[in-house]
Amino acid sequence: ILLSNIIFNTILMKKPVDGDPVTYDMYFKGTLPTHLTGILGGLIWCVGMTFSIIAAERAGPAISYGLGQGAVLVAALWGVFIWKEFDSAPKGTGVLLTIMFVCFFVGLGLIVYSKVAPQ
Repeated sequence: ILLSNIIFNTILMKKPVDGDPVTYDMYFKGTLPTHLTGILGGLIWCVGMTFSIIAAERAGPAISYGLGQGAVLVAALWGVFIWKEFDSAPKGTGVLLTIMFVCFFVGLGLIVYSKVAPQ
């Protein structure tokens, strides 16, 4: 992960999707709290991935992976309800978000059901 991060960061710093290119000099001018926030995010990801791998032994790799995607749902919930990222979105976006949440919940429910349903 560290090696791929160095490769992909270098590419995206030189050819960013949005904004001006940046250098590693600019990156290392960040403050300690900013860098610690990134490290904390990496630690959280690492713990979650570790638990997912451990759970794969009991639930099976496919179900463990599917349930791990619940993190995407949590991120979407935070974006919509905590950070209010869609408050200024065009009319009708709320309906699409509702459909997305329902489909996600149904999908996760079906994954769980596939494990507990009699074969």
